[in-house]
Amino acid sequence: MLRRRRRCRGAVLLLLLASVLAPLVLYGGSSFSVAPLPDSTVASGAFDQEGASNLVWPHMAASAVSLAKDLIIERLGEHKNRVLSATDRWQVVEAGSSRSRASGKSDTAADSELRSAEEEDDPVVVGNGSARLGQDGIIKEVVGSQRREDGSGEPGDSRDAGEQNGKEVGIELPHATGVVHKNGSDGLEMNDDSGLRTVGILNSSSIKESATHSLSNKTREQQTSASNSNSAHHATNSIAGQTTTLSDATIHIIKDQLTRAKMYLGLFASRGNHGFARELRARMRDIQRALGDATSDRQLPQNVHSKIRAMEQTLVKVRKNHDSCSSAVNRIKTVLHSTEQQLESNKRQANYLAQVAAKSLPKGLHCLTLRLTNEYYFTNSKNKDFPYGEKLEDPKLYHYALFSDNVLAAAVVVNSTLVHAKKPENHVFHIVTDRHNYAAMKMWFLANPLGKAAIQVQNIEEFTWLNSSYSPVLKQLETQFMINYYFRTGHARHDENPKFRNPKYLSILNHLRFYLPEIFPKLNKVLFLDDDTVVQRDLSALWLVDLKGKVNGAVETCRQAFHRFDKYLNFSNPLIAKNFDPHACGWAYGMNMFDLSEWRKQNITEVYHTWQKLNENRLLWKLGTLPAGLVTFWNRTFPLDHSWHQLGLGYNPNVNEKDIRRAAVIHYNGNLKPWLEIGLPKYRKYWSAHVNYDQVFLRECNVNP
Repeated sequence: MLRRRRRCRGAVLLLLLASVLAPLVLYGGSSFSVAPLPDSTVASGAFDQEGASNLVWPHMAASAVSLAKDLIIERLGEHKNRVLSATDRWQVVEAGSSRSRASGKSDTAADSELRSAEEEDDPVVVGNGSARLGQDGIIKEVVGSQRREDGSGEPGDSRDAGEQNGKEVGIELPHATGVVHKNGSDGLEMNDDSGLRTVGILNSSSIKESATHSLSNKTREQQTSASNSNSAHHATNSIAGQTTTLSDATIHIIKDQLTRAKMYLGLFASRGNHGFARELRARMRDIQRALGDATSDRQLPQNVHSKIRAMEQTLVKVRKNHDSCSSAVNRIKTVLHSTEQQLESNKRQANYLAQVAAKSLPKGLHCLTLRLTNEYYFTNSKNKDFPYGEKLEDPKLYHYALFSDNVLAAAVVVNSTLVHAKKPENHVFHIVTDRHNYAAMKMWFLANPLGKAAIQVQNIEEFTWLNSSYSPVLKQLETQFMINYYFRTGHARHDENPKFRNPKYLSILNHLRFYLPEIFPKLNKVLFLDDDTVVQRDLSALWLVDLKGKVNGAVETCRQAFHRFDKYLNFSNPLIAKNFDPHACGWAYGMNMFDLSEWRKQNITEVYHTWQKLNENRLLWKLGTLPAGLVTFWNRTFPLDHSWHQLGLGYNPNVNEKDIRRAAVIHYNGNLKPWLEIGLPKYRKYWSAHVNYDQVFLRECNVNP
């Protein structure tokens, strides 16, 4: 605060001295140098011999002396009034400082606040109506109005006058922008609004223009003009302003422009926009020549800023004519999302078509069924019975249960079993089919006898005990809900797996495996085989396996994670969660040894009926026989060795060849059945080996391997 009071006193003394010396200079007509004032820090700062040249009043021509004499008296009066006004305002500042000290603020705190205001470059509004008046503002008010407005001054002032459009003239100090010049401990701090440091100096009044403007308006005009000058200077050449603080800022900007230009050139190459590419290459050559081997801004040529501006204009034009990176990313995301949706739609369609292809009967097999049916009804009734009927109920023999409506598939199962059987005469085959295929199935085995092995072909329509009043499955299949689900596609969800709408679930043949004791009341053990299996080894050893009181002997599939219970059953249902383990190993249908004696003891058929009734609305599991088998034979399944049953030939192209050759039964479970064109060619040979393509019916129907 003390330093500021000294400044204010120095300014007042300087003004008084100027008022006294001005007449002498004007009347004498000789130059007069204003020497530094040793007792005033303001004067020492303003007329520092090292900082700037002494202010020298210009010579007055003899012809102008008479005019100056007429005006000098009026000017002296104006100077006197200004000095008195400055003195009064200085007293106001002194009084304000006293009040601040009285309110508890120390000089140090007040000085700190003023210094903060200076550092923040807060504008000081100077005028009669100003509520905030600083000492710098007083100096500007008193001294600033005396500056020349006619452009006259020392040679060092001409550049400033040109930059400020002739509005204000000052002495430019050689100090860098933003540097505070101090002379000793009490030097003058010079505020800069325009980016060029100026100090208020004592100047002669303008001769050509009246000095009647108010001091406050003059100060506002000075600040506005300086700000506009700075904004224009910064907008037209912002890069040049940065070079005063960073030695290599311009080089960084040039390298950044080159990087962006190279990126755009890559886009042009892919889009074939050669016009922009040529212009951009030309700009790149110019700016690369300007850059050369320079490592700092001082080594750059003087015209580098014009080249930078030209390059920036080209880049802006390119950016306007091409999508931004964010737009390109959004467009790519949109395309990706659309592609994913299309992919999902294609997957669903492919899955549906695969299901249709898997369950559709090839034309050759359809022809075979019709040809065999026609032949059966033209055959003499005496030749329609199979030999060895007495073996059908002999519990000491090896009995097989096969439920199928595919004549050729059933024939492969029987043929492959007998080919590898050590004693074919001890094997008995029980085939159950529907009424549409009964004649064809029977005619095939009549035309292709099995030697000493026994065979039985039954029509499911002959099982009069199997009706909706006894079987919950039949009752459910007759409900309107199931009819709508299978025959009215609008009731199905679009995201539901189409395999659950497979027509095989409507066939009672698929559920007949749960009624083995009723079908074979006099047998103790039966080996159940699916019609998409091929036997590669003698199976008679299976009848010797001790099931240890279990009902079902099957190969477990827990080596594959998706064959555990939680993949088949709905464990969100409390009934399922309470009774079963979600991590329990599943097992495979296709080759199962059933102990019918234990089945009857444990009343397994009733267990099956109970769970089917609970799943009437398909809340416990989806349609199918495997989930029903898992809950029915829970804790009643004996695990067989994996070599007995090899799965996956109907969907997995990577099944190990050694496992296939070692397996007793290979299973084409899945949609890629070997008799279909979509079947895996590498596995079809195992199935085709047991088909006699020279058979007359196959040749007539053009069934080929």
